[in-house]
Amino acid sequence: MALTRIQKVLSEQGYCSRRAAEQIIREGRVKVNGHPVGLGDKMDPNRDVLSVDGQRVWLQKKQEMCYLMLHKPRGYVTTTSDELGRKTVMDLVADYPVRVFPVGRLDKDSEGLILLTNDGSFANLMMHPSHGVSKLYRVTVHPRATEEQVVALSEGVVLDDGVRTQPAVINVVTDEPGRTVLEMTIKEGKNRQIRRMCEAVGLEVVRLRRSAMGAVKLGMLQPGQYRELTRSEVNALRAAAVKGQARARTQASQARAAARAEASKRPARTGRSAARKGVKQ
Repeated sequence: MALTRIQKVLSEQGYCSRRAAEQIIREGRVKVNGHPVGLGDKMDPNRDVLSVDGQRVWLQKKQEMCYLMLHKPRGYVTTTSDELGRKTVMDLVADYPVRVFPVGRLDKDSEGLILLTNDGSFANLMMHPSHGVSKLYRVTVHPRATEEQVVALSEGVVLDDGVRTQPAVINVVTDEPGRTVLEMTIKEGKNRQIRRMCEAVGLEVVRLRRSAMGAVKLGMLQPGQYRELTRSEVNALRAAAVKGQARARTQASQARAAARAEASKRPARTGRSAARKGVKQ
């Protein structure tokens, strides 16, 4: 009897991403054989009955993996469902014959490229913060950006939660009185990161569009339209994520080595010197 973590089963079945599965398990919305489950619990996909919000999730033994790119218009939220009844990106792919879910997010007032898939492993690979798949944004800000503000954004800024962003690639597209249009490339995926970066240097984002993720570009795809990714596009995204993962591991290893080297330079306290320090003069 092969047991599998329930969040993995949900993601591999294309119900939602691994992170989203963990969240709905925490919220008590997932049951196996009619019993509530906890994070880390396992099930037998061949025998057990899985349900979410009282609805059975039918498990398929073999499933064709699908990968879409969507041009999200402003006014849509990036979620599979919304308790407030707002329009979601799922409304735009309702005619697609396979159930998919969004990879990552764009906030309601942003537009541009969103990936959707039923491949939970792919989604996890794309969303993991250490994998660093580059994302290109076209950003219009008010007021006009100064050279100092552009330099600060490129070097990294401290956000409202005290976390410093990694360096970004900034290109000025249009610079005119009252506004500046920037192209910003980042490899992180913090919530509302572009808007918060601009706020940190005193700029207000009035329009934000994601134009590309890795080698996948929005191109001529119109707002509200979607298309399937080509095999080469999927492979390029995977390769970029794996490369970022290796880079993160190397950086972590180098940091540990530097810390050990620094520690080795500190003079060791001998027992005699330590004892002397304990003697009152």
